[in-house]
This record gives sequence, C-alpha cells and structure tokens, in this order.
Amino acid sequence: MDSFAAETTVLLVEDNPSDILLIQRAFRKVGITNPLQIVNDGDAAVLYLSGEEPYSDRHLYPLPVLILLDLKLPRRSGDEVLMWLRQKPGLKRLPVVVLTASRQSIDINRLYDLGVNAYMVKPVAFDDLVEIVNILNRHWISLNEKPQLNFE
Repeated sequence: MDSFAAETTVLLVEDNPSDILLIQRAFRKVGITNPLQIVNDGDAAVLYLSGEEPYSDRHLYPLPVLILLDLKLPRRSGDEVLMWLRQKPGLKRLPVVVLTASRQSIDINRLYDLGVNAYMVKPVAFDDLVEIVNILNRHWISLNEKPQLNFE
C-alpha cells in the first residue's frame, strides 16, 4: 500500500454483504479512489483499530481517515465500538459516521452522546446512497482537516 493509501483509508464496519457491495459501487460511481477496508463485525473493528492480529501490519491495514459504522453488528454493536474508540487516547479523534437503517431517536441521541461525528440513515434508492457518499467524500475525506492522533 502506498503512502496515499496509508493517509486516506476509509474503514467500513458493515455486516450486510449487500450493503457492502452498494457502498463499494457508490464509492466507484463518485470516483473515490481511497482504499476501503472492510470488517464485518464490531470485534473485528476493534482489532483493526487497535492494530491487533490479523490487522497488526499498519502498512496493509493503516488507520483510517474516516470510519463508516453500522449500528446493528454481530459480536459487538456499533455503539459499543464507538464507546471503545472514544476511550482510547490515541484513536478517539478519528471521525466516525454512523450509516445505519435505524431512524429511532433513542439510537440517534445515544450515538451523539457517545461522540459520533454524524448519523446518517441508509437510503433505499442507490442514487441517494451515491449522494451521501459524495457528501462524505467532500466533507470528511477531501475538505476536513485530519485530527492529530495521539499515542502517548
């Protein structure tokens, strides 16, 4: 993986294979060339972010500039992943966008209380997903100033 990939990787935490394919298609349609790393459950997300096996090679599995996080995940839920992440001094500044099917205000409020950067509902129409990915690209990948990660 080149230095561009190491500085621009997006981590998708999603267990639904159909949603993964749609998000990959939307990335391609928007023209996002950033590497998209995919993990299928909350425990794998924690292993990836903490650099533990099988994700210990940061050259192959670099820290992401953006995390797209589903809520309803096997093993560890999206909110549990976010709680874990926000308690890690070296990682807590990573931008996290929840991309989920839930429109329940209790979920939305809980995730903002836990420190999510944005909460978006997965759209039904592919063109709407493309628009969301385009907005994510412009805001979080292209224009947003990246936080300094602190590993003290």
